[in-house]
Amino acid sequence: MAHHKSALKRVRQTTKRTAHNRSLRADLRTVIKKFRLLMENGNVEQARESYASVQKNIDKAVTKGVLHKSTGARYKSRLALSLSKTATS
Repeated sequence: MAHHKSALKRVRQTTKRTAHNRSLRADLRTVIKKFRLLMENGNVEQARESYASVQKNIDKAVTKGVLHKSTGARYKSRLALSLSKTATS
């Protein structure tokens, strides 16, 4: 365990930030999972409506530093591609 005052503060900050980042990541995963379930069940209209929410959550995670910019772009691209494939078939 740390002994210096500044090191103890760092430990407190890291714990708080880790919890916050974990929460954001869990929310993101939940939203993506719900979107994928809609796609699997064939609810294309509902999936199309919820895509905006998914995109917003991904952008928020990128802004907060939970996801890398390229990772967020890849997620959005793949989800949009699956939505368009399901809509056409």
